[in-house]
Amino acid sequence: MAKLKTNSGAKKRFTLTGSGKIKRKHAYLTKKTKKQKRNLDHFAILEKVDVRRVKELLVL
Repeated sequence: MAKLKTNSGAKKRFTLTGSGKIKRKHAYLTKKTKKQKRNLDHFAILEKVDVRRVKELLVL
């Protein structure tokens, strides 16, 4: 059986933390003030409902 390939789009968008959680960036940063963009600049932890879907894309 062939190896499963990681989705290259997901590979660029998500990273794993040391404790196994998945980090993501914020979206929709156009048309926002500098202050709003600065506050959204940090990573967010992926919601529980999306974890299974993203793990399938990342082949974890």
